[in-house]
Amino acid sequence: MASQDVLSQTARLASSSAVLQVLFRGVTFGLNAFTLRYLSRELIGVVNVRLTLLYSTVVFLAREAFRRACLSGSTKRNWTKTINLLWLTVPFGVFWSIFLGLVWLHFLEVPDPSVVPHYQAGVVAFGLSAIIELLGEPFWVLAQAHLLVRLKVIAESLSVVSKCILTVILVVLYPQWGLYIFSLAQLLYASVLVMCYVIYFGMFLGSPEATKKSFPVARLKALLPNLVEDETFVNWKEARLTWSFFKQSFLKQILTEGERYVMTFLNVLNFGDQGVYDIVSNLGSLVARFIFLPIEESFYVFFAKVLERGKTVKDQKQDDIAMAANVLELLLKLVLLIGLTITVFGYAYSQLALDIYGGSMLSSGTGPDLLRCYSLYVLFLAINGVTECFTFASMCKEEVDRYNFVMLALSFTFLCISYFLTHWHGSVGFILANCFNMGIRIAHSIHYIYDYFKESTYRPLTGLLPSPFLVLVYIISGVITSFSEVFFCCSKGWMARLIHVGMGALCFAATFITMFCTETKLIHFARSQFLYRYMKKGT
Repeated sequence: MASQDVLSQTARLASSSAVLQVLFRGVTFGLNAFTLRYLSRELIGVVNVRLTLLYSTVVFLAREAFRRACLSGSTKRNWTKTINLLWLTVPFGVFWSIFLGLVWLHFLEVPDPSVVPHYQAGVVAFGLSAIIELLGEPFWVLAQAHLLVRLKVIAESLSVVSKCILTVILVVLYPQWGLYIFSLAQLLYASVLVMCYVIYFGMFLGSPEATKKSFPVARLKALLPNLVEDETFVNWKEARLTWSFFKQSFLKQILTEGERYVMTFLNVLNFGDQGVYDIVSNLGSLVARFIFLPIEESFYVFFAKVLERGKTVKDQKQDDIAMAANVLELLLKLVLLIGLTITVFGYAYSQLALDIYGGSMLSSGTGPDLLRCYSLYVLFLAINGVTECFTFASMCKEEVDRYNFVMLALSFTFLCISYFLTHWHGSVGFILANCFNMGIRIAHSIHYIYDYFKESTYRPLTGLLPSPFLVLVYIISGVITSFSEVFFCCSKGWMARLIHVGMGALCFAATFITMFCTETKLIHFARSQFLYRYMKKGT
């Protein structure tokens, strides 16, 4: 597939993912806000921190390395061996689910049954849901590798909506069920997700559309493990790359979920405070999940297809290098401006957002300070997502192995800093530690990108330098909205709140107009690769 075609399909994947995620997640956002009125902070803390951490750890350790390895390189490969390798995620998931489940049941503090009933059943259900979800891994990788644009987003969105609807019904009708409610909802989520993939491929494989696309798999049965006569069961090159990524993914999981591990194993916060922290964290990361994650996942596929691992810039096709450098520069500029916008406007509107979303339970106490800090953290997340996306897509196996040592040092440093900052500044310390962690990772990726392109004429890192005039507008907007919050928000009635929102809208409009006038290259890229193609697809 030509590089331009890969770029076009990747842009469609990212834009469609973002639009559909906003649509479906908007529904779940409202449903979650509704259920907050019926639940205790302690129950939210156990579900969203303790049990979700068990689920995410099992899933991440069992599949992340396989995803990275099997999405690298061309789609022209022996897919039978790749699918065989991907099915190994299931026994890995069973092992991690049993091992970590025993840890969660016997080595961690058990919540008070009168406040959070049925904890043991919750641990079993969340571990089982992780195993069920891993059954769909071959389908997910095949869809992602062939840029099946909407399948992933629709499947995930339907499963999330199903989970939220069941949660709302059970919370309203049977609030005394406690963790049974979230256990059933989590099992439904995993089941719907896998069934969406199975049903889609059952209809797609063998169809005229699949034949037209020369799809490498003809029957649904071919997606099951198959022995190839006189050949190895898996591609050993992919298997070795998987092992390298596994060592890295183990450390990356600690860095990604580090604050939850500290909360879970060191008991620095009670379950109630954990619940507030998690709600604020999820609210603050909405943009990261809606926009940054689809961009990172989609363009990882683009860079992995366009660039060849282990080769220098001079040894690769120069047209591909030019396109990769241009796309990287504009992606960095795009996520930088989105992150700056959230940081500037998030500071002045955190308290109002929390008051509307969860009432006084969230808008009083440490909630607003948490969300303000998280607005800054979103900027770090934005830049790190794109820089690591390029870095991981272009690193050779030896470079991945060396990076594992960097991740090991970062993991240990992050856990220590999290522990001390939490004792110094409560739950805000977790976010400050995350900012430090992301800053170090960004610095490492920037150093790698600089070295990668230093022998060429391309300088994609200039994407991290916004227009000085735009920076000035951001500063002025931040000052105006901060004063507006002091004078009009949030205990002075709805009219004062509307004035505060109006001031923010005017400042945002001024910022956007300035962005449109000063960042013309980025606007052209966004219109040609995201908006235009999406609108053309719709018509």
